[in-house]
Amino acid sequence: MVAYPQPQRALRTPPRPTDGRIVADAAHLTFLARHLSPRDRWITRLVHEHRVLTTHQLVEAAWPSRRAANHRLLELYRWRVLDRFQPLVPVGQGLPPAHYVCDTAGATVLAAEDGIELKDTGYRHTRALAIAHSQRLAHTLAVNGFFTSLIAHTRQPTPPGTLTAWWSETRCLRAFGDLVRPDAYGRWTSTRGEIEWFLELDWATEQVSRLALKIGDYGRLATATRISTPVLFWFPTAQRETHARQALAAAVTGLDLPDMVPVATTAASLVPADSQLDPTLARWLPLTQTRAGRLPLDQLTRAWPRLRPPAPVDGRSTNTSTGPGLRPPTPMPPANNQG
Repeated sequence: MVAYPQPQRALRTPPRPTDGRIVADAAHLTFLARHLSPRDRWITRLVHEHRVLTTHQLVEAAWPSRRAANHRLLELYRWRVLDRFQPLVPVGQGLPPAHYVCDTAGATVLAAEDGIELKDTGYRHTRALAIAHSQRLAHTLAVNGFFTSLIAHTRQPTPPGTLTAWWSETRCLRAFGDLVRPDAYGRWTSTRGEIEWFLELDWATEQVSRLALKIGDYGRLATATRISTPVLFWFPTAQRETHARQALAAAVTGLDLPDMVPVATTAASLVPADSQLDPTLARWLPLTQTRAGRLPLDQLTRAWPRLRPPAPVDGRSTNTSTGPGLRPPTPMPPANNQG
């Protein structure tokens, strides 16, 4: 599993790579039609939807080994399906992994698959690479690592569950932006049942009072949709979690219908370094204290006996107009996982 990522302050402006690459002309697009596998196309769509993923996260999502992933990712990079960069990190902290974004040829292929023009997708190469300089790079990587960890669990020979939904921040904004703005929406199905959630990944950069205000927003969403959806707060330290829980508990108590906004929290420092973004561990502590203490993801519903089973995922949106853009990827890679 990926370790707790570098905080944003440790990242610096990355240099542009100098490797020779193919020109993305019409002849090259014809070449790609013959050479891109279903996994290649899914990976490209995944990177476009979630903006940036590291080599490690892509291995978790789609490949059996880092060696196999590196070989194919290099080809996708040279074919201009994906672009990449490496942030500069402080001396002594090693070489950072490659960070992949969607490149022009990849976006063109996806637009053709969806039957739209590239200009109608909203894609711009400079905009895709802008995440390299964004103050939200570390935050975006952490959110994505949360979900690629779940994909990695699903891909095990005896999986503990299946990731059945992963909505990006942008997709959540389109669906719920007039009421709430979560970092992501997810759904996990196991033998114990199904749970959905909104993710709020906190870097301790906001006042705790601001986090508490979000509870009121989720209360309004629950009232508007008549759907009760758990909100999972991930904090960097146990101290931050303890401080925030007090404010969150007060905010939930102040709602007209407190049971409509179930909340659970966790902290990165509670688990080993290589598992700090793994949601499946027994790390979640509901605001409504239970004798069982911290629970794994697939047992969280035990803490909320009034929580109804999730509604169909297609009915989650409060906004029926998705606007221009490419179709989002499926949460799991295709069964034909070759290439």
